[in-house]
Amino acid sequence: MGPTLSAPARRAFQAVITATAVLAALALFVSACATGGTGARDEGPAGADAVAGKLSSTPMPSAYATPDDVDAVELVKDDPKVAASVKRALKPCVGDEYPVDVSYGDLTGGAADDVVINVMTCSDAVGVGSYVYREAGDGYRNVFRAEESPVYAEIDRGDLVVTKQVYKKDDPVTSPSGENVITYRWTAGRFILEYRTHNEYSGAVDGDAPTPSPN
Repeated sequence: MGPTLSAPARRAFQAVITATAVLAALALFVSACATGGTGARDEGPAGADAVAGKLSSTPMPSAYATPDDVDAVELVKDDPKVAASVKRALKPCVGDEYPVDVSYGDLTGGAADDVVINVMTCSDAVGVGSYVYREAGDGYRNVFRAEESPVYAEIDRGDLVVTKQVYKKDDPVTSPSGENVITYRWTAGRFILEYRTHNEYSGAVDGDAPTPSPN
């Protein structure tokens, strides 16, 4: 039989065991929190008269399970609806970094987030193509495209907003004279134009402040 601990020693030993158990439970809780959940995202110059149509009959094959797994570059390159000129421009700028912006959000009321992809130039980040992909079965369908550069699409409170910068003669790429902003809403299986706005940039403030003008 081993030695018997005194009452103070027993209490100290029990306190150590209790503290160890609490620390272990806390570590398990922190680990579980670190692996769970992602926040909702709604992200996103330029737009153009876009080609917006009904869903095609056959979705593009895809192994993507969730929007987080979407390879935007491959999705655009494999899409037969994307212009060859845009695909040729889709090359890495530095290393394996491609000039694409990707946004996720609910535009079409589907079971999963829609994917908005903007393809840009490496040198001056001018948008050359904007696309919306909707989940369909085991792949994604292209349900919107705008390829009249410079073009940029983004999600705004459930609507698709396409912006096209307007250049006058002799305007440098960095200083357009204005912009056209076109808002689309998903209706009856396609994007329908809701309204458009034209903004003129004020030359008095280096073209940074848009001044709305009537259509």
